[in-house]
Amino acid sequence: MNEHGASVDVMFAGPGDAFGSGGRLQTAICVRDTDGCILLDCGATALIGLKRAGVNPNSVHTVVLTHLHGDHFSGVPFLVLDGQFAHREGALTVAGPVGTTARLGQAMELLFPGMSAAERRFDVHVIEISPGLPARVGAADVTGFEVIHASGAAALAVRLRFRGRTIAYTGDTQWSPQIARAADDADLLIAEAYTWSRPIKHHLRWIDLAEHFGELRCRRLIVTHMSPDMLRHVDDLPTGVDAATDGATFAL
Repeated sequence: MNEHGASVDVMFAGPGDAFGSGGRLQTAICVRDTDGCILLDCGATALIGLKRAGVNPNSVHTVVLTHLHGDHFSGVPFLVLDGQFAHREGALTVAGPVGTTARLGQAMELLFPGMSAAERRFDVHVIEISPGLPARVGAADVTGFEVIHASGAAALAVRLRFRGRTIAYTGDTQWSPQIARAADDADLLIAEAYTWSRPIKHHLRWIDLAEHFGELRCRRLIVTHMSPDMLRHVDDLPTGVDAATDGATFAL
């Protein structure tokens, strides 16, 4: 139990990359308490991952986006549409980098013409996060740190303070000192480890995390968003570092 008397866990409704490597669903990380769920990123398969795990999508009250690539944000229109047909009543807050409002509207219109202007029983609020400026997003405090990943808008690592717990998440990026800033004294760092050692522009390798391990002052590390190369090395991870799988749940 945390300082507010509610348990918090992290469930990977999707730990995969854009290509579904290893048969894994695209990025959707559910931070939950008894009142509902915050999604860190919302890839195209987020609804599938939530429903497979027995999570009611209407319980998702907040989505925090790290960047605006399809495997990290294109599940939002489906989440909204599902809410319309599932009689959702509670508001949905979507927070992301500057540019999220326009890109989300474009995605809605592309996928379901007329959707962006449709009347709903519930409100959809969009908050744009400026790097380095803490923002209140629903029940959480969120700070974004600009990292290195080309996506047509700023890409962020995020630091989420929720129900007495601090969770940091790299999103997609090559190594940046901003990762250590986001992870400082966090209960959990969720980090991309796209490859083991092979360099891929704008993406993290495991050896980058290992090289900077002493700078990552977090209490726990879980790696995610793994390519086939990294999946072949999961058993080589050091003791104490976890690798995310579909539906895996970790208590905080």
